[in-house]
Amino acid sequence: MTRSVLVTGGNRGIGLAIARRLAADGDSVTVTSRSGALVEGLSVVTCDVRDAASVDAAFTAVEQEQGPVEVLVANAGITQDQLLALMKEDAFTDVLDTNLTGIFLTCKHGLQQMLAAKVSGSIVCTSSPTGFVALAAGGSGAYSATKGAISSLVRCMAIDYARFGIRVNAVVPGATETGLMWNNVPPEEVEAMRVQLRREIPLGRLAEAEDPARVVAWLLSEESVYMTGSHVVCDGGILAKSSISV
Repeated sequence: MTRSVLVTGGNRGIGLAIARRLAADGDSVTVTSRSGALVEGLSVVTCDVRDAASVDAAFTAVEQEQGPVEVLVANAGITQDQLLALMKEDAFTDVLDTNLTGIFLTCKHGLQQMLAAKVSGSIVCTSSPTGFVALAAGGSGAYSATKGAISSLVRCMAIDYARFGIRVNAVVPGATETGLMWNNVPPEEVEAMRVQLRREIPLGRLAEAEDPARVVAWLLSEESVYMTGSHVVCDGGILAKSSISV
């Protein structure tokens, strides 16, 4: 059965891989993009997840085009971290507004549509290993704070909306070969960082965007119908190991 799906931040990276996977499985998928840039083969709606009116308009557009949202992937996120003592307030606020307020607004409107339509829907939010542990390299305070908060929000939403048949879970992708991964890395250092990560990740490689996309597709399927409030880690073993490489 075709489902109405919205993927925020679905115009690139993990979000795009998720959107394409769900579309290939037969769902009617719309992705959000802050710029409104077209994405081949997918319906796109312009949306700034930091802005309540923009999010409201996006959900209205999706409902008019393909019906109320039944499946929501709250994925949009950014990182522009550095050591907190050096970080400007507007940079911290931008990360907070995009990663956390954006998840709140997205889930709020998704839940409203599901409840109004009496849909037993499913929501997956994108968390991160940094929501559980600090990066050894440091400088991830703002990003980590938002991801930890997202994980807490997922658990709370799962409890609050279970009685309506709405499931809320999280995917926890590790180091993934996307643009966001290298956002704060100087271009001349990227390849050396890849080599280092391959040594540090137990499975010996970075994830491709399709790796967490497969996890999300499963979380949104009937195969995981008894799961809510859960976190599925897809990080190549990062969270399972000690940070000391001996």
